[in-house]
Amino acid sequence: MWFIPIIFIVFLISGTAFAYLMGSVSVLTFVAVGKSQYLSIMPQRIFAQLDVFAFMAMPLFILTAEIMSRAGVTRSLIDFAMSVVGRFRGGLGHVNILTSVFFAGISGSAIADSAALSRTFVPEMKARGYDPYYAGAITAASSMIGPIIPPSIIMIIYGGLTGASVAALFIAGVVPGLLLAAALMLLNAVIANIKGHPGGKSDDLPKFLPSLLHAAPALCLPAVILGALVFGLATPTEGSAIAVLVALIAGQYYKGLNWRMIFDAVEATAKMTGTIFIILAAISVLGYLAGQLGWSQALANWVESFGLTDTKYLFFLVVIFLIAGMFMDTPVALTLLIPLFAPQALAQGISPIHLGIVLCFNLCVGLITPPLGKCLVVVSALTNLNYWRLAYAALPFIAVQILLLLALVYWPALSLTLPQMFGFSVN
Repeated sequence: MWFIPIIFIVFLISGTAFAYLMGSVSVLTFVAVGKSQYLSIMPQRIFAQLDVFAFMAMPLFILTAEIMSRAGVTRSLIDFAMSVVGRFRGGLGHVNILTSVFFAGISGSAIADSAALSRTFVPEMKARGYDPYYAGAITAASSMIGPIIPPSIIMIIYGGLTGASVAALFIAGVVPGLLLAAALMLLNAVIANIKGHPGGKSDDLPKFLPSLLHAAPALCLPAVILGALVFGLATPTEGSAIAVLVALIAGQYYKGLNWRMIFDAVEATAKMTGTIFIILAAISVLGYLAGQLGWSQALANWVESFGLTDTKYLFFLVVIFLIAGMFMDTPVALTLLIPLFAPQALAQGISPIHLGIVLCFNLCVGLITPPLGKCLVVVSALTNLNYWRLAYAALPFIAVQILLLLALVYWPALSLTLPQMFGFSVN
């Protein structure tokens, strides 16, 4: 069995797709430990892993984001954000963050947000006198708001893996997402005053009411999704279908809707959904192996031996997930680690909703944390900025995000108050 870890490391370094690597190594391990007879039921295990009602919402939310990103909504959202906060010192930094908040209600993906906004904001901020690395860092950092404010693809994955209510997770993500935006704006304001960043001139700013009316079709999308969930008018899956319809109407309004665009959006959705589902299938094989070999029970005994309970266990998970986020894609880390660590947390009485918000937020910090930092990679590639200088410029934003993460662990009410107000069970 000693050769299996070596095979894993060699193929991982060679760039083999993680899903194929994990699935094949798990199968080899079944054979090596003499449990190959259990492989006959693996198709059933894989299907059971994917046959989750919550997962049905995922392709439609991805399709919504693809339609909206191709429909030309970026300019309208930026203009509206400019009209609200553009006049303050460091105005373009504030606009950058506020636009990410608006995009979060559309895409649910940090990678998509950073790709959509980096080409617009980094050159514009550089032209206005900002350091380009600061512009890139704030763009990457603010894009992390995307997976926290609903709709969120990673919250759907978490809900499917743990059975937690996706609707409750969506609503629970609103306050942490807005707190993150506020914390980043506060940091931007401090740095702007220290470095003398410019504010927008009133003559250059879009008028508030016209920009609001032009951005309204895009802004109404998150309101429609949350409204349907809060008032019990639709399940997350039904809400995702409504979101696609609203996205098509908005696309027509912005004159970006055509058959070619729809085809490209569907194609991109199929590729992304297929990628996520292949990862889920591969992790299901590993999860079954862990059950057969008693890994979960061994982990539970180890945690118990150290007296890690309640908040202490959550802080322990913060460390584990921060490290994982530095090296692994968010969906991969989520599907790999949740089956191992979540059962112990839930057995201790930790709310599955609170746990979901903390762990999803936790992994998202890894999106701007070296050495992987996929949002940093995207911004660096699209703006021709040096990756490591960009990572250094992002350090203050990473520090703020980690402080907010610790606050979310210590004060569960930050995540749970809103869903409780609207009658959702958080236990």
